[in-house]
Amino acid sequence: MSTTAVTQEGPAAVAPPSSIGSHIRDYWRRVRGGDIGALPAVAGLLALCTIFSIMRPSFLTAGNFANLLTQGAAVTLIAMGLVFVLLLGEIDLSAGFASGVCAAVLANVVTVLGYPWYVAVLAAVLTGLVIGTALGFLVAKVGIPSFVVTLAGFLAFQGVVLLLMEEGRNISVRDPVLVAIANNNMSPVLGWALAAFAVAGFAAVQLLRYRKRAARGLINDPLAVVLGRIVMLALVLGIAVYVLNLERSRNVLITSLKGVPIVVPIIAVLLVVWTFVLKRTSYGRHIYAVGGNKEAARRAGINVDRIRISVFMICSTMAAIGGIVAASRANSVDPNTGGSNVLLYAVGAAVIGGTSLFGGKGRVLDAVLGGAVVAVIANGMGLMGYSSGVKYVVTGVVLLLAASVDALSRRRAAATGNR
Repeated sequence: MSTTAVTQEGPAAVAPPSSIGSHIRDYWRRVRGGDIGALPAVAGLLALCTIFSIMRPSFLTAGNFANLLTQGAAVTLIAMGLVFVLLLGEIDLSAGFASGVCAAVLANVVTVLGYPWYVAVLAAVLTGLVIGTALGFLVAKVGIPSFVVTLAGFLAFQGVVLLLMEEGRNISVRDPVLVAIANNNMSPVLGWALAAFAVAGFAAVQLLRYRKRAARGLINDPLAVVLGRIVMLALVLGIAVYVLNLERSRNVLITSLKGVPIVVPIIAVLLVVWTFVLKRTSYGRHIYAVGGNKEAARRAGINVDRIRISVFMICSTMAAIGGIVAASRANSVDPNTGGSNVLLYAVGAAVIGGTSLFGGKGRVLDAVLGGAVVAVIANGMGLMGYSSGVKYVVTGVVLLLAASVDALSRRRAAATGNR
């Protein structure tokens, strides 16, 4: 009988605590069975950082670290939305130019029409929501494949951006609040306070989960592993905040430049919110269920069409937020905003981070990890003087490797019965 079963004599028996050795063996068994998670992305990120640090010591400077965070912010935000679509085995090829449309709406509302920044942000986000609703309706209710619908959106939204920008006009974004999103930094004290709050919150969640599982007699991770996660997060955040709080200005007599970029906590908050939605709500479980087997989910009573529409709404809304960040970083919006390599990098970030193109497997954290890999490649190769062509080739090869690893891990999982 299972150790978690309730007997006639009393409550469930308490599961014996697992040791660190058994935890490591279990993890290795899962990896061999095809459940590799974000391991390739983390290993690749560490390898890239090591290589670029050796070849270009300037890669490790505080100024370049801050630039990395802001450089990849817009792509990471768009990739976070794409994760939801990819979880269903769908695709959104219009996300890049959808962000451009929303950025154009933002610029027109705040600069041309003269409305306050919060009205412009609301208009941009609502535009993204409307775009996602339309795309989701065409996919779920009309039955057009998402590839076709979003490819049509990819083409149409380019035209919409041109119309909003009057066939090529560049609109400046000068509102101080909007400009601060991707260009200003928090005070060093606030950076430390937010890092401490994040560590305390993570520790509370981890320890509470450990306590609940122990009380219910469920198999639990060793307490040392739980504490190790908390310590690791504290070390990573502590080092990051310390480096970012170093003076980055080349002339402190003119201006001081230090602190965590404001866009970082924005991404962190969205990461926590969407992770909670996917992991802790019935809606999130329904997304995974539909992505794993749509027909089985339908027979289980899940409203599949509503789930399919909703993920496109989330994707385009996140694209709108990415467009706002892009407009803030550039201090302007032009007809190329959201175009060029934005979509390719966003899809690549989600897949490189570990989200499966086949649906049913992925996390929002994957987009952040993949976005970091893409940003490191672009930044590191830029420091080394390579051309844009070489950057595209390398990024494409990394994406192909990530997709290959996903396909092979799925085949391995199917062969070992861990599907």
